[in-house]
Amino acid sequence: MSKRQSPAVAVATAIALCLAARASAQDAHEVPSVPSLTLEAVKQTLLDPTTYAPAGTLYISSRLDWNSSQVFFAHGDLEQNPRFTITGLPHDVPLSYSAGNKMLLTDAMSVAAVSFTNNAVTHFTVDALAIRHPEHQKLWTTLGWIERTAVATSLSYFLSAQHFEQWRENERVAAQRGY
Repeated sequence: MSKRQSPAVAVATAIALCLAARASAQDAHEVPSVPSLTLEAVKQTLLDPTTYAPAGTLYISSRLDWNSSQVFFAHGDLEQNPRFTITGLPHDVPLSYSAGNKMLLTDAMSVAAVSFTNNAVTHFTVDALAIRHPEHQKLWTTLGWIERTAVATSLSYFLSAQHFEQWRENERVAAQRGY
């Protein structure tokens, strides 16, 4: 996770914890504790497929892009993406295949961390709201499902669409060139 994302994660976590703390202050005998809500949110997040979809989609799409680029590098073409060049400049010598693979895995793990955090905060918030307003439990559950699905779908599309397009373009150009 980048330093830029850390404050957002911290703020979201603090809001969720404050929400649960308000709920638990109402009646300490009937309301689960913050640690038990947190453990339940983590368990739900680990079992939630929307936690893994964005990272998996990014990894698959970027891997297809990277693998389909290798034939061009073997024929002397340069890498356009500065993140995947030795110097960090566009239109330069690409990283080694293994260094590129490590970068792809690192990118996917960063996305997995963001997705995990989003889903954990959402599960935690839904559980806290359901405790605070049990008459609307179905509403909170539905809104949580919508939020997690929308974030996972948007993140997956935003991060992978360009890689899928580049992969198809690489395949087309490689066939055109007879590679």
